[in-house]
Amino acid sequence: MRRTPNKRPVPASEASAAFELLRQKSLNSLVQREIERRILAGELTPGTKLNEAELAAEMGISRGPVREAFRALEQAGLLYTEKNRGVFVRQVSLEEADEIFEVRAALEAQIGRLAAARIVPEQLQRLRGVIKRMHAASRSRDADAYFPLNIEFHEALAEVAGNRALAANYRRVVNELNLYRRETLARNADIIPVSTQEHEAIVDAVAKGDAALAERLLYEHVMNSRARLHLALESAPAHRTKAAREAA
Repeated sequence: MRRTPNKRPVPASEASAAFELLRQKSLNSLVQREIERRILAGELTPGTKLNEAELAAEMGISRGPVREAFRALEQAGLLYTEKNRGVFVRQVSLEEADEIFEVRAALEAQIGRLAAARIVPEQLQRLRGVIKRMHAASRSRDADAYFPLNIEFHEALAEVAGNRALAANYRRVVNELNLYRRETLARNADIIPVSTQEHEAIVDAVAKGDAALAERLLYEHVMNSRARLHLALESAPAHRTKAAREAA
């Protein structure tokens, strides 16, 4: 009879340390997602100073996870640290945004090309589902409902492309543009049906496996978004948010 080798029992101290490390990583991730949610939802506007101690007290946790979340979100392009002043929600000038839109257009075009070659039925079904919800928000011109759907659509498409390096660069770029993407929808809800139609055409091209068409449509969609931003800012200067005025 073959003897089963004896496995060294894991000391309680090691198991406890491993569990604590896992718990800490999970907590850091939860805190990061919550701060990111507040930024994307507009609850924390560009230029807002974040207080580590206050956030920790509000969430009922130590300051460590908040500090780690700040670092991760700075790397993601959502926060920046100013020496001797603290951590702030990132502000991007309109001139910077114009340049970032050009970078985003190139990244999205590549995402479209890869997605058309790699999409599977389950992924296509998910994209169609987002489009269906976009149409519902479009009919009511509900910018608050449409904005997260827009983010979800492009994030899902980046996942379909199947290139982690490309997706990571894309996420950083779009994070820097969220102020303006939200501003465009808020200032002119009538563009929502046009945007929805552009998204649907992109899905149709990807579904057909037409890489060249998907690439072109995504590039044009991003550059159209930049043009719509300028139109929105120029047509309603009196109603622009304080953050947008400062960033511009």
